Amino acid sequence: MKTNPQCRKWLRTRNLRAKARGQECPRHTDTLSITAFIIISIIKSLAVIGVLLTAVAYSVWLERKVSARIQNRWGPTRVGPFGLLQPLADGVKFIFKEDLTQPHVYKPLYIAAPVISLVFAITSISVIPFGNWVDVGPWGTYLQMTDLNIGLLVVLGITSMGVYGVALAGWSSNNKYSLLGGLRASAQMISYEVSLGLSLVGVLILAGSLSLRDIVEAQRHLHWNIFFQPVAFFIYLISAYAETNRTPFDLPEAESELVAGYHTEYSAMKFAMFFMAEYANMVTVACLATLMFFGGWLGPVFGPSILQMILPVVWFCLKVFFFMFLYVWVRWTLPRFRYDQLMAFGWKVLLPLSVANIVITALIVAWRA
Repeated sequence: MKTNPQCRKWLRTRNLRAKARGQECPRHTDTLSITAFIIISIIKSLAVIGVLLTAVAYSVWLERKVSARIQNRWGPTRVGPFGLLQPLADGVKFIFKEDLTQPHVYKPLYIAAPVISLVFAITSISVIPFGNWVDVGPWGTYLQMTDLNIGLLVVLGITSMGVYGVALAGWSSNNKYSLLGGLRASAQMISYEVSLGLSLVGVLILAGSLSLRDIVEAQRHLHWNIFFQPVAFFIYLISAYAETNRTPFDLPEAESELVAGYHTEYSAMKFAMFFMAEYANMVTVACLATLMFFGGWLGPVFGPSILQMILPVVWFCLKVFFFMFLYVWVRWTLPRFRYDQLMAFGWKVLLPLSVANIVITALIVAWRA
């Protein structure tokens, strides 16, 4: 069966990476036709999007249950066992709620803003690897929608575009509270995006690659970057909270000051889209933290071949779940910053600390070389 040039290039790159890591090249490299390549890609895309949307829905359930336990409450218990069908009930409720559009809004951007936020939030998961090589019938594939050699840059670029949805929502609502929320989100994104990006430079120096898969492979044998870059992890974690507008950095939607911030004028499914975008960004940030600092899908692998294919995905999901739990724990534990404190912490503490971490890491790597 013949392969097209794009498939051959993909297979050649995959095999070179396997040889560079001292591994055996995956099987069936000469039988992947363009039809099979497209079918496998479509299946992976649908599966990843389905898992992501399910994770978004049950992240809300997780937050409600954990926050209830923190506050000595029960949380969702009525809909389904342990309230597990509550996300489905919430989705149906949003679909059938009245969709109000105020007459003073600028409708084109008002309607486009939540779509922009959700699309960029979902798109960023496309280059996240969540497992190792698996065999699918007569072929094999990585558990990843697409493997780019600049995967990290793609994730950072796509997630940073999401602020346009928030800023446009604030401006197009023609409401002073919404506008202030949009301006706050823009300033906060710029301030903490710098620290977040710089915090990952130390990891890139150690791994020598921008490919997320190569960064994970560089952490084999428990050489996790959390042990070599603890300061970078601290900076990344704090900046990630600010990037996703989560407490104690939820100033763009501070209800005690701005009613509801940038989404004050939104209701029904348009509001739900902002809600989904926030939790999708949380999942992406948790996945990126797992890949960059905690070895991704790496962990103990044993048993028959089918178990060896499943276990890496299990380790990856457990690590992501830990970060999602940490998100919820921090939100319901710490109070909100003042806005001047938030900006000062980003520019006066995290930025110098991230630059110092880069310099020290570069000096150590150069000295060892």
